[in-house]
Amino acid sequence: MHSAHTERFPAFKPRDYDQNPFIVIWEVTRACELKCLHCRAEAQKKPDLRQLTTAEGKQLIDQIADMDSPLLVFSGGDPLMREDLFELAHYAIHEKGLRLSMTPSATPLVTKEAIRKAKEVGLSRWSFSLDGSTAEVHDAFRGTSGSYDLTMRAIDYLRELDLPLQINTTVSRYNVHDLQNIAELLKKLDVVLWSVFFLVPTGRGRKEDMISPVEHEKVLNWLYELSLEAPFDIKTTAAQHYRRVVIQSKRRAAKEKTNTDSQPAYEEVLNKGKINPRDGLGRAPQGVNDGNGFVFISHIGDVYPSGLLPVRCGNVREQPLAEIYRESPVMKALRNPDQYKGKCGVCEFNKICGGSRSRAYAVTGDYLESEPYCVYIPPKWRALQKARKSGDK
Repeated sequence: MHSAHTERFPAFKPRDYDQNPFIVIWEVTRACELKCLHCRAEAQKKPDLRQLTTAEGKQLIDQIADMDSPLLVFSGGDPLMREDLFELAHYAIHEKGLRLSMTPSATPLVTKEAIRKAKEVGLSRWSFSLDGSTAEVHDAFRGTSGSYDLTMRAIDYLRELDLPLQINTTVSRYNVHDLQNIAELLKKLDVVLWSVFFLVPTGRGRKEDMISPVEHEKVLNWLYELSLEAPFDIKTTAAQHYRRVVIQSKRRAAKEKTNTDSQPAYEEVLNKGKINPRDGLGRAPQGVNDGNGFVFISHIGDVYPSGLLPVRCGNVREQPLAEIYRESPVMKALRNPDQYKGKCGVCEFNKICGGSRSRAYAVTGDYLESEPYCVYIPPKWRALQKARKSGDK
């Protein structure tokens, strides 16, 4: 995409996801003043008395740094509801050399002073959620009147203080019609990354809030076209099949350009399982999925493949994070595409896509089942279905 982005956020080196994650998200607190309809955490007004202490938080940061220094994100709830937040941030950045970003809620706690502190401590990026181009759409989604205005005010502070801005948007049936308008707004806000989340029905999120499989495909194709000309990078969360869409789009474009089949280059991409971090797929050198390059630690130290896949794999108060990530049977299964079921199990894209394991779990109860909101039919699956039909006759 744009060289300015890669200069500001240099790409990570490829890593062995069996050993170390690309990204670690720590839910530093579950406290939050908002009532978002899709909230994974089902956040509460006050901090949980059981949340990790400052000392425990620093021990966790030590363990994260020892896993080849992945990208660390402080999430919540609202991280700003935690009094020792900047002490922990300073420790992660200056004592451990980690790249840290934060996802606070747009509440009155986001003052210019709070943002100035974040910049002084060395935060690499600040991200806000924007789920509508207008107050009407955004506030309805966030369950709090005035959230849009607070978000826009906080964005003004960030721009004034020259701190890089990431915008997170959760795609649902309530705002899918507004995505184009949101994209146009982001172009005016000097955003460096648009992180587009696709709703997973967990926490407060419901299946009826999701867009359809066909709408997923349309939005993913639209995002790829947008990534070719947008002044910001685009990455997706819980839409692993975006990688398949990008590869298919590139393949079609190459075929049209040369009027020949670009199969060798395409096969090379599939075999290596690598993706170009500048093609609208974010900065990860390999595709990230739940438990596969990605790990989530809750406010009380429970470890999950992601915040959207609520299958507990251990607790950092009882076991080292690296041991949980590397040895948990759940994590190991998630990192083995040969164990995937249904069409994901035979899909030629399963090593770089793999489907959303969290959505598979939320919809079917089995994290190894097929991605239920992907419309693609792999040739091997089509052949298997045809063989089964012939056998039934």
